[in-house]
Amino acid sequence: MSKLVAFAAIQGAYEIVTRVEGIYEKALEKYGPEQKLAFPNTAYYLPIIYSLLGIPVTDMATAGKALKVARKLLPAHVQNFNHLPYLGPLLDAGMAALFAEEVLEAIRYFEQPDFYTLGEECDPASGKIWLGAADDTILRKRGVEFVDGSAPGFAAIVGAAPNAEIAKEIAEEYQRRSLYVFMAGNRMGTTFTEQLIEAGVQVGWNTRLVPFSPDISGAVFALGFANRAAMAFGGVKPGDYKKNLLYNKDRVFAFVNAFGEVNAEWAANAAGCVNWGFPTIADTDIPEILPTGVCTYEHVVGNIPHSEMVQKSVEVRGLKTIVTKVDIPLSYGAAFEGERVRKDDLFVEFGGKKQATELVEMAEMDEIEDNKIVVIGKEMDDVKKGDKLDLGIYVQVAGRKFQPDFEPILERQIHHLINYAQGVMHIGQRDISWIRLGQPAVEKGFKVRHIGQILHDMFHKEFGSILDKVQVTLYTDPKDVKAFTEKARAMYKARDSRVENMTDENEEIFYSCTLCQSFAPSHVCVVSPERTGLCGAYNWMDCKASFEINPTGPNQPIEKGECLDPKLGMWKGCNDFVAKASRGKISQYNFYSIVYEPMTTCGCCECIAALLPGCNGVMTVHRDYTGETPCGMKFTTLAGVMGGGQSSPGFVGHSKYNIIQRKYIAGDGGIKRMVWMPKSLKEELREGLLRRGEEVGVPDLIDKICDETIAIDEASVYEYLQKVGHPAVEMDPIVG
Repeated sequence: MSKLVAFAAIQGAYEIVTRVEGIYEKALEKYGPEQKLAFPNTAYYLPIIYSLLGIPVTDMATAGKALKVARKLLPAHVQNFNHLPYLGPLLDAGMAALFAEEVLEAIRYFEQPDFYTLGEECDPASGKIWLGAADDTILRKRGVEFVDGSAPGFAAIVGAAPNAEIAKEIAEEYQRRSLYVFMAGNRMGTTFTEQLIEAGVQVGWNTRLVPFSPDISGAVFALGFANRAAMAFGGVKPGDYKKNLLYNKDRVFAFVNAFGEVNAEWAANAAGCVNWGFPTIADTDIPEILPTGVCTYEHVVGNIPHSEMVQKSVEVRGLKTIVTKVDIPLSYGAAFEGERVRKDDLFVEFGGKKQATELVEMAEMDEIEDNKIVVIGKEMDDVKKGDKLDLGIYVQVAGRKFQPDFEPILERQIHHLINYAQGVMHIGQRDISWIRLGQPAVEKGFKVRHIGQILHDMFHKEFGSILDKVQVTLYTDPKDVKAFTEKARAMYKARDSRVENMTDENEEIFYSCTLCQSFAPSHVCVVSPERTGLCGAYNWMDCKASFEINPTGPNQPIEKGECLDPKLGMWKGCNDFVAKASRGKISQYNFYSIVYEPMTTCGCCECIAALLPGCNGVMTVHRDYTGETPCGMKFTTLAGVMGGGQSSPGFVGHSKYNIIQRKYIAGDGGIKRMVWMPKSLKEELREGLLRRGEEVGVPDLIDKICDETIAIDEASVYEYLQKVGHPAVEMDPIVG
């Protein structure tokens, strides 16, 4: 290892720690030791410090403890003679720099409260560019993509490219590979983020181009995201630095791209990233750190041409990415899914105030022709800017292994697959779809028929094992769309009734879902007809179809076997599978109970229910609600406690839809035990809650369920329950 790189990194770490100590001392004198320090809406405090040191920084006093650790980590300066080229001191220096920078950013949050924008989207027009630390809602929403593989990893870019066009090319190549790009730091006052905005590229979490900060200290937001993923999804405990760092090396495929001359402070941050197994690839001729050591391959690689930067980066990280090819004139990839087509960029839209309907239907092999795409009505040549049109998307699929049960599985993919086209926005599904085409997409030659081409190409790519032919008919004439919509609605109704009438008692086969085990090794989800997967993405039919499509995949059939407890929902076959799949960590659990050995939970859950003993019932909260709850913990805190595949009596993760399924906590009294949930969730589930209330003999149950507009502490919730006559008040004790 070069003495030059060691000198620069260690010198940079001294500079960072010393500078932050000075800022800290001034802030301590001005605001006092009790001044609160926090990143917004997170249960993980300052996550690098919390995850690696186990110190929950909550105020200036506890921040001082972290800075003392940073100072102690600083190694001796590099000597001119007898220099020992060991990696250890370099790693310590990098870690010290990151601890200090995290404190620096926390101080910025209260001294400059408007510097960062809360949420997922930027507003360049108003100068609101920098997003700062991702809150836990974003972490869990986006973290799922790292779990299911739709996001293979992330590139942390510091500095700026030589010009906006090169920045755009690099960013879009990462998008095509479905990677996230986290951006921080500047090069001579210019940032990679601002270059993308100059080139007309949308930035924000929705496009996977995330502008954290214009300063190099913003690199802590990328590493903090990775560390929280380890705690939230992998069950790594705060303070267990070895497991956290190894988890990130093995499971979170990230790397750094340094654009511009690497100064001492950048070198310190690069050294810090090596602790995580994240290598740095630079466009300048910097001293390199090649194997062996911590990273899978090289640690620091320099002098890489911009045209080779993306490919070299994924090679050095040992990351496998696939660029999806479809026969359309636009870039295509999952990273474009969150792109917005706004009013100023809009050329034409389908649906919205017009009708747009989608349907996938099975056909016989001789009834359709593969790759036959027909547009009946107006094509883009007949459309002028600003037009609003009806649209019907009719996909006929044939295959010797295809079954009618697969129709809704493929139909749900239409939303994602169309959205993956750059400059095309898709919202909704079934008969409430809405598609917008941006002017740049139309100028590149995108037409209505290309919607069919996307579905043909991607259905073959994703579901080729079960289908042989895909034919797509696209209707744009209002009369044709109306007739098509009537047909589609009849099919939707028939499908829904088929699933709704299924029961756990009548099915001998349940299905596993171990998709999240890449992040939560002991978590094993078992999906039954009356208990959907806790992430909300998989029901019994989905798992059945998934197994047929991929027999060696994460959804495996389980013979439920002997029923050990019909009330709580326990079967011998399920227990045997869970014990084996969790490697002995979990021996058994109940499907229908929150009180007695509930199902395991991982960080992907849509909702978490918690026991409220004083109310003789339960509450639940979904990930989009960021306020306080009667159990004293926000969703983020609950998820931090529950994530990682634990079975915790009194708490259980579940999907939104599961709340209105007949077996929801049936072993503890069922839906009549629901005493509190956020108002937004009540409204989202209104129709189902009204139906379930009728079924259990409490037709006005929805109005008796308390929410945050009424009370957020357990005592006040109980007062409300008594006032409205909630059934839980008169039920037998939920525990005992």
